Amino acid sequence: MTDGHGPAEVTGTSGAAGSDLTGKVVVVTGGNRGIGLGMARGLVKAGASVAVWGRNETVNAAAVDELQALGGGEAAAFAADVSQEEDVTRAMAQTLERFGRLDTLIANAGVSGAYGRLHELSIDDWRRVSGVNVEGVILSCQAAVRQLMEQGEGGSLVLVSSLAGIEAPTRNTLYGATKGAVLSIMRGLATEYAREGIRTNAILPGWIETEMTQNSVNSQKFTDKVISRVPFRTWGTPDDFEQAAVFLTGDGSSFVNGQQLVIDGGYTVF
Repeated sequence: MTDGHGPAEVTGTSGAAGSDLTGKVVVVTGGNRGIGLGMARGLVKAGASVAVWGRNETVNAAAVDELQALGGGEAAAFAADVSQEEDVTRAMAQTLERFGRLDTLIANAGVSGAYGRLHELSIDDWRRVSGVNVEGVILSCQAAVRQLMEQGEGGSLVLVSSLAGIEAPTRNTLYGATKGAVLSIMRGLATEYAREGIRTNAILPGWIETEMTQNSVNSQKFTDKVISRVPFRTWGTPDDFEQAAVFLTGDGSSFVNGQQLVIDGGYTVF
């Protein structure tokens, strides 16, 4: 993969150990756009079968068309609002009916924050954000863990958090709280299910250009103040997450557990 931020990497079903995902089945929640779709692209290129879960069936279908055109693993999409338990249960059943098993869950679905100082916000603002960003992760992980334990072959859980989970998100405290909760969930699952061979890790995106961040991307003031702190001086892209998803799904990460993979172009160390 060539993303403009570093040297080209080899993609596909050859190369480094663990990069051939043929036979693996991966669920990517929120995998129909943005970072989720970037991860799904990397997985399909590596030979995995990918089940995209998303709320918008039109966007889901477009994502599947794009993934199938890559010529790697299979792709399918199932409509699901991960904040609703019945949707998660149905989507998991549909995934298993289509692909027959599960190897990895990437709990990526999320919504943007409720912007403003805390005293200006309502409890409904919290419920809107936490319903997807926290409860959705819990419900998705519950469904995945049950299936992985039934199969008895271990597996991988990848929870997508954010730099907002470890830094101070000004005027976005509720979002930061949900992403901090995701990290706590990750650490708990990493210890609870390791003996079943289920490893759990988190990805923390930095400033990535997606549909969700477009207003900030278009703001010169934001670029001058924030993106100037990224050593590359650029926004990240969904392509930057392809190989992270492949690594955390593949056998090459079999002893990686309870870790936080920050993908931010060096923002946090500058």
